[in-house]
Amino acid sequence: MKVVRSNADRHVFSDRQSAGALLGVEVAKAELDHPVVLALPRGGLPVAAKVAEALGAPLDVIVVRKLGVPYQPELAMGAIGEGGTVVVNHDVVRAANVSEHELSQVESRERAELDRRLRQIRSVRTREPLVGRSAVIVDDGIATGATIRAAIRVARANGAQDVTVATPVAPPEVVEMLRSEADRVVCLSQPDPFWAVGTWYRHFEAVSEDEVLNLLKAATTTGVPAANLPIERSTLPIREITIPLGALEIVGDLIVPPSPIGTVVFAHGSGSSRHSPRNRWVAERLHQAGLATLLLDLLTTQEARLRENVFQVKMLADRLRIATDAVRSLPEVAGLPIGYFGASTGAAAALHAAADPTAEIAAVVSRGGRPDLASAYLGKVSAATLLIVGGNDDVVVELNREAARSLSCEHQVLIVPGATHLFEEPGALEKVADAAVLWFGHHFAAPRQQASP
Repeated sequence: MKVVRSNADRHVFSDRQSAGALLGVEVAKAELDHPVVLALPRGGLPVAAKVAEALGAPLDVIVVRKLGVPYQPELAMGAIGEGGTVVVNHDVVRAANVSEHELSQVESRERAELDRRLRQIRSVRTREPLVGRSAVIVDDGIATGATIRAAIRVARANGAQDVTVATPVAPPEVVEMLRSEADRVVCLSQPDPFWAVGTWYRHFEAVSEDEVLNLLKAATTTGVPAANLPIERSTLPIREITIPLGALEIVGDLIVPPSPIGTVVFAHGSGSSRHSPRNRWVAERLHQAGLATLLLDLLTTQEARLRENVFQVKMLADRLRIATDAVRSLPEVAGLPIGYFGASTGAAAALHAAADPTAEIAAVVSRGGRPDLASAYLGKVSAATLLIVGGNDDVVVELNREAARSLSCEHQVLIVPGATHLFEEPGALEKVADAAVLWFGHHFAAPRQQASP
């Protein structure tokens, strides 16, 4: 988690546009991956437009509404967002003596207004895809943080890889609070006492609905990054699975096609998650072949913020084994053979977990994997193993060839010509998916055979 703040804790901005230009310079320093700038309308739009310009990123919105105390509407007791998101500050509700009925009335009224604004905005600007991308949520200032918290949850629910909150001004205690929910907070000024957002602008005129719509009409889109994925999204239902790990828990998305022949558990690589567009696309191809999938986050949101955790292969493998046991008990897939699909460092965790003699893993597929990180366990792997590597990923090609020499199980190294580490080239990811479908389909249907050393 990183918080950026300026040296001038009591800075006064000329207007929203100038504040946005300054904010854009700070946000650009983070070098975000495929960023999407998401404004909180209305006041956040002029600021966000300048941030998007600085990043060369598309501009979109997250529509949220404050839930104000009935007799003091400017005091937030919570917020709502797109997709049914609700954030309630129970301390304010209790202190203001707001009844459950009153809270429900306020929420119903604000939900109607949110839906109206959403219809209006989407009539001129289609939603920008967030899956696997960096969401930058921008407002002209933050007072209590209720609406920003709702926006963070909306962004994560829509698949954002990470979330940055960016604002010209906010009180220090609110910035500290947001640190626990966002991956990064960029705030130019943190005055104490704070008073109100408008206090910190010389010109703070209301932003009209027409101005919001004009800014969005002028914005450009970049579409989905990552390989021009060529098929439509699956319509199969997604069931969120929570797996306890003592005081922690990890989360996965289970998708089961009709009459599945096996289950593939995905172990994601460094900097990735169950929302990875590449792994989700491969998973959809597996569904078409009758394979159930569990896209699993082996790290909690907090743990994933420390990059060193993605190299804790033993810890990840232990969690993968626990998750595998949990999968075996799910009625939708009980009794089916299980395989692992690992990417990057996730492939090392998959091979480490498969080396457990009690694991009973039928097959492993590695995409651009780092099997060298599990080198001490490769000789114990009995699951049929397919190592897929991009032909232009020279270092990883050699690491996989060396790892293959340590495997005594049935195995194959598949080189995809012209592909780099992320398989972004046209047709490269399709070759990965096709190979995975064939490998899992064959080894789920047939008894495993031990290869000669």
